[in-house]
Amino acid sequence: MDFYSRFLRPIFFALDAEEAHDAVISLLQAGSHYPALVSLLAGRAVPKSPRVVAGIDFPNPVGLAAGMDKNGLALPAWEALGFGFIEVGTITALPQPGNPKPRLFRYPEHQALINRLGFNNEGVESVATRLEGMKSEGRWPRVPVGLNIGKSKVTSAEKAHEDYLASYKRLHGLGDYYVINVSSPNTPGLRDLHASEALGGIVRTLRDWEGTPHRPLFVKVSPDLAEEDLIEVVQLAEQEKLTGLIATNTTVDHSAMPKDRGQTGGLSGDPVRPRALTALRTIRRQTKLPVIACGGISDSVSAKERLDAGADLLQVYTAFIYQGPALLRRLATA
Repeated sequence: MDFYSRFLRPIFFALDAEEAHDAVISLLQAGSHYPALVSLLAGRAVPKSPRVVAGIDFPNPVGLAAGMDKNGLALPAWEALGFGFIEVGTITALPQPGNPKPRLFRYPEHQALINRLGFNNEGVESVATRLEGMKSEGRWPRVPVGLNIGKSKVTSAEKAHEDYLASYKRLHGLGDYYVINVSSPNTPGLRDLHASEALGGIVRTLRDWEGTPHRPLFVKVSPDLAEEDLIEVVQLAEQEKLTGLIATNTTVDHSAMPKDRGQTGGLSGDPVRPRALTALRTIRRQTKLPVIACGGISDSVSAKERLDAGADLLQVYTAFIYQGPALLRRLATA
């Protein structure tokens, strides 16, 4: 067993799930000032497996999914742990506390989590200021950084495009790529923005403001979309010249979980693997745009499965909580 599994995970798992998450982020934020120490604790280095996707150089294909470091607190530490790229967020235009606690639940026997966090984050101004500080201090990671933006809960669907634009404007130039998140199940009405008219309006609003050249822009999709709806999103991505897609977010299908321990929210980890893989295959049949695979990637088999299905890159979150840095070494060599 590695250091994380033997010593750290039992300590973290003795805490409430969100308390453990906050403790890990605090430790990694402190460790971001000593990345060499973080690398030492992580054990053997993740093998290099460089690739270029959307014109961006990735040292290895395994990235940190959005949701872990919502406020961009520990970027140097994530690089030191071996991630090939880091996605910050989801960031909203307005600061928001998220949904009432408890709102994060572990299911170790299923290697799964359920969360109903609700885009809890400090808001775009605070996050952007922090990221600017990291850059000015020379602490910016050498791996690509993605910035994931979502709609503020208090913003109506009719004004969603303005809300996304406010975040995009403030973060513009700070990230290597950007993600429009319309797929979290924990913000009321957010998934309705998958519809072509709504999503197209958001994309065009960002592009009209930005002009050319465009920054790499992805859309993150739900695993719960019907096939025809997912195909419609892919067609819109092609029409609007989006950079690519992230497949997928969490699922609201909890049929794989025990009913007596059920919680509302998005289910992640091993149970979402079949849905995420199906979505990836549907997307790949429709387009050659880059696709980042996410959801239920927990070992070399599931990683190879996504790469064989046409994924360009991989992202992890839940499996990292259960397995720690050793997971990255296994996935990078899939």
